Parts: sequence; C-alpha cells; structure tokens
Amino acid sequence: MTTGTFSRVAVAGGGSWGTALAHVLAVAGHDTTLVLRDENVALAINERHENPRYLPGKKVHAAVRATTDISALSRCGTLVLAVPCQHQRTWIRSVKAYLPEDITVVNASKGLENGTCLPMSRVLEEELPLPASHYAVISGPSFAAEVMDGQPTAVVLGCRDEDRGSRLRALFSTPFFRCYSSTDVTGVEMGGALKNVMAIAAGVCTGLGFSSNAGAALITRGLAELSRLGAAMGATPLTFMGLSGLGDLVLTCTGRLSRNRQVGERLGRGERLEDIVASLGMVAEGVKTAGAARELAAGFRISAPVTEAVCRILHEGASPKDAVRELMERPLREE
Repeated sequence: MTTGTFSRVAVAGGGSWGTALAHVLAVAGHDTTLVLRDENVALAINERHENPRYLPGKKVHAAVRATTDISALSRCGTLVLAVPCQHQRTWIRSVKAYLPEDITVVNASKGLENGTCLPMSRVLEEELPLPASHYAVISGPSFAAEVMDGQPTAVVLGCRDEDRGSRLRALFSTPFFRCYSSTDVTGVEMGGALKNVMAIAAGVCTGLGFSSNAGAALITRGLAELSRLGAAMGATPLTFMGLSGLGDLVLTCTGRLSRNRQVGERLGRGERLEDIVASLGMVAEGVKTAGAARELAAGFRISAPVTEAVCRILHEGASPKDAVRELMERPLREE
C-alpha cells in the first residue's frame, strides 16, 4: 500500500462528526471525499463550504469534495465510517462491491448494534472480508463544532496493527487535532460506545436539578461500570483511563454540546423520549446502545446499575426520580 493510496480518503456520513473529520483530513493535506445521501447538503458543501444542516456557520475546508455517488468509494485507500451504528451493517452491504480489496476502514461511530450487542469492529468483520489489521476505530473527547473551530482536540485511534495504527494517527493529525494510537481496538470502541449511556444518566441528574456531587458520583461509578463491561469483552482495563474512556466520559457527561446529555436532561425535566428524539435533529447513539449494553451485562452476569436505570427510564416508563432513588438505595458494598 503506497502512501498516496493511503492518503486518498473517503468519509461516509454527512452528519456533524463525518463533516468534521473530512475537514480535519483536508486540513492535513489529504485527498478527501465526503460521501453522503443528501444532494442539497452536498451542494452546499461544494459551493458554500458549509454543512447547513448539521454545522451551520462552520466553514468546511475548501478541498473537501462532497458527493452522493457511492462509486467514489472505489478510488479511496482509507474509508472513514461515520454512518450511525444501527445502519452500518446495511450500509456496508450496499456499498461493499465498490470497496477496494486492500482498503483500510476507520470507524468513527460510537455504539453497539441492537439485537447482536456487537461493537462495530465485529459487525465489520462479519460483513467485510478484510484482515483484522485493516480495521481501526477513532474515539475520544471531540465535539464536532469545536473541531471545526480549530479548538485543540486529542483522540485515540485503535488498530491491532501497530505500524498501520502509527500511519493512521499521522494521517489524522493537524496542529489542532492530535491523534494517539492503541492496539486495544475493543477498549477504544467500548469506551466510546458506553460513555453515551452514562451521558444520558448525567443529563438526567442535571434535569432533576442535582448539583456537582451527583455528577461527580455518576461519572466515577459510570467509569467503573463501562470498564467492567469492556473488560468482559476482552478490552485492556487501562484503556478506560485514557481518551476514549475517562476523557470522552467526562466531556460527554459535562459538555453542553453532548446530544446524549441533552436527551437525559430533557428526560429529567419530564419530557417524553419520542418528542426529544423527534426534535433533536441528530442521532443520540446512547438511546439505542443502552438496551444493547444492558443485554451485554446480563449475558456476562455483570452488575450495571447505571445502565439498568437508564434503560428503565428510556424504555420502561420509569420516572427519573424513582430510578435515581433505586440507585441510591441499592445494598451497600465495598467500592
């Protein structure tokens, strides 16, 4: 694989994160194509250098080319997947005939597939006949709007092949976007997936009017919970103390731009989930991932009380106040 081929990148998914990553890659000097579904958004990016639907007012690098033609995938050496998790399997099936045999896939979506409870790496392994070394995942504390503004951001890229991982981290890195690498793909993606569930819980605390004590407790116990689940899936526990674990958890639980936190906050204020999702305009992966995480914990016989509480609020009609009270009244134990 030549450096030139490696640097021809297609980013699939025209949401806020896909657009931000395409912008980063173009800033880094790479041949970057954004493949999306909406003709109007593609036109706006090509003519006005803006994604008016997801990142209004944010300038996209002029070198980013947007298209709805999936045949553009056949010319890339690296595919960055920013397609929502629940649609990735179907999307890959629809486009895999266009993908080069030696392509490297970098997943940028954070979640678990409903029904199978699989992280995206395992979904891709089932759908694409690629060596495991050709798969990577990028995660970490990174609001798309802040990336577009050139705010200093650090993320981690998980790839089982250390050499390929080092080349990929260089591919993404710019003066404002720093990319570390790790060989613990499972740890990187499980941290990114499960923190969204904890962010909903953090938002509920805010919506109920709780103060800093509750938020700090939630983040700490949430980290312990996602670490247990991740380790059961084969991740290295230390990974969860890094950018895709603690880093992303803190950002998503405390940052006002977090969609998952917004969902929780509005639930805490008494709004209906259906109304929240309909008005959000973007995917909050934690809503779907919560159920998959609950099934995962049950299968491994792992205690996941925060995930359980979030699921009861989201899917069983439990009141946020009752769910918090049940959490606080659980049997006492050592930390």
